[in-house]
Amino acid sequence: MFTVGLVVNPVAGLGGSAGLKGSDGTDVQREALARGARPRAGERAAQAVRTLLARRPGVRIATVPGPMGVEGAHELVRPPAPRHPEPGRIAGGVGLTTAADTRAAVAALVALADVDLLLFAGGDGTARDVLDAVRELGEAAPPVLGIPAGVKVYSGCFALSPATAGFVAAGFDGTTAEAEVVDLDEELYRRGAVSPRLYGSLRVPAARAALSGRKAGSSATAEGTVEGIAREVAATMRPGVRYVLGPGATTLAVGRELGLATTLLGVDVVERGGSGFGGVGGVVVGADVSEPELFELVNGERSALVLSVIGGQGFVLGRGNQQVSPRVLDAVRDGGGELFVLATQQKLAALNGRPLLADTGDDETDSKLSGHVRVITGYRESTIYRICPASEEFQI
Repeated sequence: MFTVGLVVNPVAGLGGSAGLKGSDGTDVQREALARGARPRAGERAAQAVRTLLARRPGVRIATVPGPMGVEGAHELVRPPAPRHPEPGRIAGGVGLTTAADTRAAVAALVALADVDLLLFAGGDGTARDVLDAVRELGEAAPPVLGIPAGVKVYSGCFALSPATAGFVAAGFDGTTAEAEVVDLDEELYRRGAVSPRLYGSLRVPAARAALSGRKAGSSATAEGTVEGIAREVAATMRPGVRYVLGPGATTLAVGRELGLATTLLGVDVVERGGSGFGGVGGVVVGADVSEPELFELVNGERSALVLSVIGGQGFVLGRGNQQVSPRVLDAVRDGGGELFVLATQQKLAALNGRPLLADTGDDETDSKLSGHVRVITGYRESTIYRICPASEEFQI
């Protein structure tokens, strides 16, 4: 019988909507909960499991007890003998897990259930923990596949979406490929230093089109183009409208064009002054905001979204900007707001025709975004490009 193992990092992604740029460490997790964050990793794991079971009903799914497994999948699966201890709990019933828990859960599943494929729900930090466990297991380690559930999902071992992970697992025939695992130092990341490090590679199902791929950094040669994009955005801004600037070097350049000190990796809300083009100026209404703060700033206000594309992956929503939640998107839409998507021509060309992607965690919201959007590529330059839900981009 084909057996799929499942490990859930219950705190993965917790710091995203809270604006904490990661979820590593219990102090960060407690702060995220205090800011109103809600665990989503279990829901995303369950989505993958539902898709897997629908497409391959006879599959056996093995997991561990508690929030790292059977709870996280909403009782869709049955665990093996509960020999791996359950993690402790923090506020809201969230599992207080560590890297050691993840490694132990992977080892337990391989030893007890003889899994053919291991699914894990988390982000880049979880991928590192799985990689460590795989190295310890050696030849006994099965292929793995990541269910994207973290704040940072820059590694190449993740499926495009939870549903895509289920599709790929259902169609897995044993053919594998290597995918890179990268991660960032979260403390440096929170201070604006982006220094991804390659930790190694994992064997994953050979379904390249279904994997998000490793994030590609911005090219230094595109600096002039980025400044041109910033000038174009600033020129179209209207006084009295609140503009939500997502993370990234391109949106940071927009703030710079307005004479503002905005954050590289956070979400800021700005307004342009009334001096008109030629005398561009602005004010920061909210700096490095959390999801609840952002919602309060745009709800009932004239607002717009200014978001950049993740190089190499094509994501516009759902990777590193979880503060821009479905209810924030609805509030902006209800106010008649626009979506400005920013990308250099080089970044779009690197996608090789693949669409831009949205993965907000809400299928209805992602479907509303589906279609074509105007992408600003330079000063007085733009193109029309397709955007679609990440869950619909790959079908078996």
